[in-house]
Amino acid sequence: VQLQASGGGLVQPGGSLRLSCAASRFTFNYFTITWFRQAPGKEREGVSCINSNDGTTYYADSVKDRFTIFTDNVKKTVYLQMNNLQPEDTAVYYCAADRVPKSGSTWDVSDGYDYWGQGTQVTVSS
Repeated sequence: VQLQASGGGLVQPGGSLRLSCAASRFTFNYFTITWFRQAPGKEREGVSCINSNDGTTYYADSVKDRFTIFTDNVKKTVYLQMNNLQPEDTAVYYCAADRVPKSGSTWDVSDGYDYWGQGTQVTVSS
């Protein structure tokens, strides 16, 4: 299983970015993919999750109505569309995958993921 995260960068407050997590070497439709982020000096936190088998999605309260997670099953890629970015969104963003579908109480537990991609830096600053 390989995950390749990309799409990070520097953006001004209020701007947008789209992160991509390209997956390979596993049956994409039977995995859960989740975006986590970690800011300097802070713990890693779940941002958004999608269960590929049924499309169920979860979001952290801090990003609801601003971020959208979606998949392209043909390209085996999960996207995180991030709008109205704020300085507090600055972090390294990671995508993670697991074979077990997640629920509302488990999706943001990082120990529950077997596969991780490398991080991509998102910096929101004027």
